[in-house]
Amino acid sequence: MNDRVLQSRNLPQGPLLFAELNVNSVKHMSKKSFKYFLVHKPYKVLSQFSSDEGNPGLGSLFDLPKDVYPVGRLDMDSEGLLLLTNDKTINNKLLDPKHGHVRIYRVEVEGTPDEDELNQLRRGVEINLKGKKHQSKPCEAKILKKFKLPEREPSVNRVKHPSTTWLEIKLTEGKNRQIRRMTAKIGHPTLRLIRFGIEDLELGTLNSGEIIGVSANVIYAKLKLKN
Repeated sequence: MNDRVLQSRNLPQGPLLFAELNVNSVKHMSKKSFKYFLVHKPYKVLSQFSSDEGNPGLGSLFDLPKDVYPVGRLDMDSEGLLLLTNDKTINNKLLDPKHGHVRIYRVEVEGTPDEDELNQLRRGVEINLKGKKHQSKPCEAKILKKFKLPEREPSVNRVKHPSTTWLEIKLTEGKNRQIRRMTAKIGHPTLRLIRFGIEDLELGTLNSGEIIGVSANVIYAKLKLKN
């Protein structure tokens, strides 16, 4: 695989730092009809190209081909892996709940869940979605004892939240703000949420605000999709 991270430069934009992608390096990366990009979405950036009500979109970070769009979304308060492509077949293959693709998250929560609380997550908990009760599907959940990550901008309030723990949670569903609702249910609110991977497709060394171009073969293989 001859993928490469497209170098960026930081520009101050209010309280955040955004990476502005070199336009030519993106628009001329591939002559093929389908293009695939992985983005490490920063905190407080929308999972869409346009800004909305003062909240920046992906267009504030990157200048990409007009036919490329995000597959799925991350909440504005969440960070991590986003796939951008003009391959419309990916959307159904990846987002249809019947396929049950594994999504991997690293989650910083308040306090430290005990084994009983982790087992509640693993078995599934009842959460509220738009006024309706939803029983989350069984998932994998464990404590990451030695995991460290650079602080986001702005950082978690360490005075207000002096004791936190990083969890790894693997889900096969993706309801609205699901992980936040699940950890709140067991008494450990989410303070920071990063999607690290989907199936075998991972962030790797991609830093917040960076983008990388990936081949179709790699995307389909790592997402375990039939091409």
